[in-house]
Amino acid sequence: MDQSMLGFNNSGFFPQSLLSNRSARSCCSKTQALQQARIPGRAFIVSQQEGAVFGVPFHDSSASLRPGAVHAMKGLYCKPSGNSEDVKFVLQETNLPGALGNYQVKVQVKACALSPLDTKLLQDLQIQREELPVGRDISGIVLQVGSKVTFFQPDDEVVGILPLDAEASGLCDVLLIHEHHLVQKPEKVSWVEAAGSIRDGVRAYTALHTLARMATGHTLLVLDGASPFGVLVLQLAHSHGVKVLASALSPEDQLFLEQLRPNIGVRESVVARVINEHDPKVDLVESCLEETGGLGVDIVLDAGVRLYDEEPAARRLLPHKHDIITLLGVGGHWITAEDSLQLDPPDSRSLFLKGASLSFLNEEVWGVSRARQGRYLHIMRDVVEKLSSGTLRPLLEAVPMYEATVSMEMVQQRRVRKRLVIQH
Repeated sequence: MDQSMLGFNNSGFFPQSLLSNRSARSCCSKTQALQQARIPGRAFIVSQQEGAVFGVPFHDSSASLRPGAVHAMKGLYCKPSGNSEDVKFVLQETNLPGALGNYQVKVQVKACALSPLDTKLLQDLQIQREELPVGRDISGIVLQVGSKVTFFQPDDEVVGILPLDAEASGLCDVLLIHEHHLVQKPEKVSWVEAAGSIRDGVRAYTALHTLARMATGHTLLVLDGASPFGVLVLQLAHSHGVKVLASALSPEDQLFLEQLRPNIGVRESVVARVINEHDPKVDLVESCLEETGGLGVDIVLDAGVRLYDEEPAARRLLPHKHDIITLLGVGGHWITAEDSLQLDPPDSRSLFLKGASLSFLNEEVWGVSRARQGRYLHIMRDVVEKLSSGTLRPLLEAVPMYEATVSMEMVQQRRVRKRLVIQH
């Protein structure tokens, strides 16, 4: 493209010749989201035939749009180290192979949610690279489908989770994804809501339905209920007629949980009782037994537990494993996120006497077993349907692309209380 045909503004380049007609002016409104990324040196090229807008490096603008070409773009990657919280994140150029597989879908990414990167899990699965891609929860528009794809067609709006061994970052402009990792996004659900809720929604379904066998009339205790994951768990359980108890780690969390109301149906409080773990005068076990008439709760969903009396300051607000076993009712289910949980013989004996069960919550198992692929897709569809109906309302915050590196560092160090979503 001749450089004389290009104009320049604070956000990048756009063809001046296209701005003289009415159709181009309407197309340029579609570039606003890309312009907000403020990436200098990018050519915003408007295809009048398909109404598509592509943001590509200026020096490679013409080549990037040719069929079968290699698209150069930016993605977020990390350089792993021994400590999961001490990793470096960088935005760098990457290439997307132009060859589309038979079962793959080419997606133009509109939003990507940030979640902590579990480097230990990747090592256990022998997924080792010098640079690990960051951002797996995405929403976007289908640009092209493979010859054997049956679920989607171009211009479909989709949301999904990239597999653990994905080579590309979810922050890239365009991705190639297997169709079994995507579902249709309802029109009422925004890009940010879809990307920011899909992982926590799948995790909530895994905990309550798959592991705990939640049923109407059960009593559920959610520890750290004001987290992005906890909020979806509370709303999902309440919609199924479950009595919900939740712990708050701060006065702000307490106020938020007390004011949480369903978006549909009776406008009663979602949480039957908020237990203030930040108050040393409040005892978690006594509060739960008092609320259940001494019977104990049917389901406990933790956010980590204390294994020893002496723990680092960051873990002091976590409940002790003995407390959780004590407040659990007969036939109850303890769903834990503590991957290094150790139970002594007396602990096991207590669970045995109650006929209780212990399950480990790891939503990544859905991507490991192909035998459960259909159930996985059903869960994702149900999550987005409940988002569309207003049953689930996520706790999230939209972030521009130029803040991706800093935002991911905060997420990895667990210094944010909302799900951060990068807008493209």
